[in-house]
Amino acid sequence: MQVIMLEPDKTAYLKEIGNDLASMQEEVEGYIEIIYPFEDQYVGLVCNEEGKLLGLPLNRALRDEDGNVYDIVSGTFFLCSAPPNEENFTSLSDDQIERYTKLFE
Repeated sequence: MQVIMLEPDKTAYLKEIGNDLASMQEEVEGYIEIIYPFEDQYVGLVCNEEGKLLGLPLNRALRDEDGNVYDIVSGTFFLCSAPPNEENFTSLSDDQIERYTKLFE
């Protein structure tokens, strides 16, 4: 599946990864956690579940609708299409890729 990868101190980039659990865990270097911080509830942020506990480097801030920081993701994470009621994650659409790449420039 095609995802947007976000590594600490690096520019966001597209990457093709497997949509199986082992592949996703390899990308985030541990157990995965998926959160839905965007209005588009079909886009999931997949990160290391224990990133903060493990002291992984701070990566990107998450902001509310007023622009206030409410959390910071630690470690590498990626964005993919992850409908809440679906079992499988899939590639982002071209529109989602454009929108979220700009968001995390």
